Amino acid sequence: MPIQVVPRIPMNSIDESCNDLKKQYDTCFMSWFKDEFMKGGTNDAKCAAYFKQYHQCIKKAMKEQHIDLKEIERDLLGTKNENQSSPKNS
Repeated sequence: MPIQVVPRIPMNSIDESCNDLKKQYDTCFMSWFKDEFMKGGTNDAKCAAYFKQYHQCIKKAMKEQHIDLKEIERDLLGTKNENQSSPKNS
């Protein structure tokens, strides 16, 4: 059975202002993954500068949108808070 290739549809970033940085990082990462990692390379420093810029942008956007990663990582299943709404940030 032949392998089907599904076209890659890029996903936008959390904030429109980060989309160009995400695209640059994604392009670098996919190149590194194909050309280095899949051939046994493990040094991922090639894209570190792109990742750092993109990471800073999404952290800023998350702060502006009042998204707290600690809230996302909280264990809720099996606790008294499982079906509770999260408190709204102001």
